[in-house]
Amino acid sequence: MDEAIVVGGGIGGMAAAAALGRAGWRVRVLESAPEFREVGAGLAVTANGLRAAQVIGAADGIRDKGYVVRAAGTRRWDGEWLLKAPDADGTRMTGIHRQRLHEAVAGVQEAELVTGARVTAVEPGTPGGERARVTWNEKHSARADLVVGADGIRSFTRNVLFGNALKYTGFSCWRAATADDVLDDRFAMTWGRRAEFGALRISADEVYWYGYVAMPSGQVIADEVRAVREYFAGWAPDVRRLTETTGEVIRHDVWVLGRPLPRYTGGRVVLLGDAAHPMLPTLGQGANSAMEDAVSLGLLVRAGDHLPTGLAKYEKARYRRTQKLVNRSAWMARTGAHLGRGQWLRNALLKRTPPRAALRNGTRIFEWTPPGSFGA
Repeated sequence: MDEAIVVGGGIGGMAAAAALGRAGWRVRVLESAPEFREVGAGLAVTANGLRAAQVIGAADGIRDKGYVVRAAGTRRWDGEWLLKAPDADGTRMTGIHRQRLHEAVAGVQEAELVTGARVTAVEPGTPGGERARVTWNEKHSARADLVVGADGIRSFTRNVLFGNALKYTGFSCWRAATADDVLDDRFAMTWGRRAEFGALRISADEVYWYGYVAMPSGQVIADEVRAVREYFAGWAPDVRRLTETTGEVIRHDVWVLGRPLPRYTGGRVVLLGDAAHPMLPTLGQGANSAMEDAVSLGLLVRAGDHLPTGLAKYEKARYRRTQKLVNRSAWMARTGAHLGRGQWLRNALLKRTPPRAALRNGTRIFEWTPPGSFGA
């Protein structure tokens, strides 16, 4: 049986393990952490992500573990509406805690799972020739017909192929999940000067919120909870309420690639998710696009098939799509959270935008379908 090694056991890695298993591969997942779990607070699984999850049998678990919400539109920092989204099926999404999403995806794969496995070397091999080799913890190694780099923004696997030329965006992001029974099922983006706040329900009694703000890289804050409350103290009442009732937050600086990768494959190695195309959080497509990648990989690179052809199909299916998402997230940032001067003009234009035209433009990114099925 053809063997695949997945480097990284996050959402994208587990989705890849599930998809490759269904495509006939024997899969081993190497995770550097001591246990398989997803770090973070929450996210929204949009229609495209749910379609990907459906292919590997994880969609029902996501629905069961999440909460259906709808996009409400965009507000100013003080709560004044700039653009209200019409109530339509295209605005529906599933709010879910990242750990529960991970559980839903991990629950449908049957790979060999290895924790505490820090990958220290990758030999890419040659499609149609020498097999790849992966070494972890300096002393363990294994050959594989396919290696999947799903090891995130600071991907070791990507560094082997292309180097890790990262750049800091100038923004950091607070995230939290907190008990709340007040927020309804609407999700609104709230924009301030070089800042964005958003909150969505992830269960009947929990809300996930984030605060994406301009901040120097590596800034050390002694009391993150106090800092976030002070930052948003003058914002809309619902924003203040959520920050003031939250007891614990996490924060991470946001990095992206200095330039796009020339491709997502090299030898017998293929990249997906943040290892291939990290994007700003302003579009909410990081995990969704990683699941798209994973499912596409399983559908297009099947065990026993001609590997070079399968890798070329994956490249063609994913590169243009994901680079569009990267560029769209950057555009959203430039016109939204990253904007300083010029907010008044942006706000005035938004107020004059027909809601249904904005809906059509905003939901086009969800128009993705899997490239086949495992039953075909």
